Amino acid sequence: MKIAFVGKGGSGKTTLSSLFIRHLAATGAPVIAVDADINQHLGVALGLDEAEAADLPAMGDRLPLIKDYLRGSNPRIASAGTMIKTTPPGEGSRLLHVRENNPVYDACARPVELDGGAVRLMVTGPFTDADLGVSCYHSKTGAVELCLNHLVDGRDEYIVVDMTAGSDSFASGMFTRFDMTFLVAEPTRKGVSVYRQYKEYARDYGVELKVVGNKVQGADDLDFLRAEVGDDLLVTVGHSDWVRAVEKGRPPRFQLLEETNHAALRRLHSAVEASYERRDWGRYTRQMVHFHLKNAHAWGNERTGADLAAQVDPAFVLCEGVAAPA
Repeated sequence: MKIAFVGKGGSGKTTLSSLFIRHLAATGAPVIAVDADINQHLGVALGLDEAEAADLPAMGDRLPLIKDYLRGSNPRIASAGTMIKTTPPGEGSRLLHVRENNPVYDACARPVELDGGAVRLMVTGPFTDADLGVSCYHSKTGAVELCLNHLVDGRDEYIVVDMTAGSDSFASGMFTRFDMTFLVAEPTRKGVSVYRQYKEYARDYGVELKVVGNKVQGADDLDFLRAEVGDDLLVTVGHSDWVRAVEKGRPPRFQLLEETNHAALRRLHSAVEASYERRDWGRYTRQMVHFHLKNAHAWGNERTGADLAAQVDPAFVLCEGVAAPA
């Protein structure tokens, strides 16, 4: 199951995504956590110190390795150099699975211990001085999109992505890569404006969107969110002494999180599980191809000097059980 956390900067989406990752890990489920935000804070939210988080390998720096591995023996892809962030898999492509070991995970993922369990953490890498005036941050998140395009996941397997803030997710097709998108919104006009924008942009793509109200302090905040987002409001979260302790670098055991917040996380989990029954691999693959052709026409063909539309395998549908070379 692929889950995204989105929201405006400062809404608490990294905090909420880290809590949900901890919740999933506590159930014993396999989890891949991905920090795809320009501000790389997920590692610290999961308990790493600043130095450990800074030493995490950046996916954006390992894009050639990722492309070379995923290309496999796909005859439609002439070289790894002609792969772009939207390149879809086809016959001969190597696919990623949550429970396996592979060269991509070896290069990009690191285990993070959480109350006796562990998750794999992958990060895009921060925007550096060398990037200024040269590239946009989406050149780094392209590594995440390419991996999601080649990922086959099933029930009780989880990929949780802390996305870029605001509507930046719509700079690529990555917003369609998820079974469930949780939009974290504060009870303010700015908070719900991001929700409206996201809802508007995503309306034609079948995106499952639920709002998590954060920093809700009373009935007035709750009434405001209900009036502004309606039935999309799934659950609300208020102040947490447990979270405050983590932010001070003194993480208590996860079991000591307030029961109201444990209940909120169980609600998120139930919503994700329900979305599995509505999963449509055919639509998922069609959307992948749609955005690939769009990017190929807009810039990819010129950038690579290749006809990237020829990379599309019309008979291929990404799904559980699809065969792929070792």
